Amino acid sequence: MSRPLGILLISGGHERGHYALMLATGAAAIGREVTLFATNAGCRLLLADAPLERDPRESMLESRGVATVATLMDAARQLGIRMIACEAGLRAESLEAATLAEGAEKAGIVTFLGAVGDGQMLTL
Repeated sequence: MSRPLGILLISGGHERGHYALMLATGAAAIGREVTLFATNAGCRLLLADAPLERDPRESMLESRGVATVATLMDAARQLGIRMIACEAGLRAESLEAATLAEGAEKAGIVTFLGAVGDGQMLTL
């Protein structure tokens, strides 16, 4: 059995958010348990009205046959990826938990660390 994968997203930029989802969905697709933990500006990836989905690079990716943020978010939900928005990160960015996307939860770092346990952790 493979170790859980924890992805810590601290950036609100499109490239890191997109790649966090690429890593998460790829790992889940091969059977790994994945937790995506977004904090500070990274929390914007988990908003219902995700600004990254409106990024101009999205149409370019789609035209080149690369999965978009919206496609990857749908896949993440279908694959059972746990998506957590950091409680402190939401406050730091003046974001409300009520604005989180379907399937995203609000929790703290202890919840994230507990979910990953002795698994592998990546920071983007």
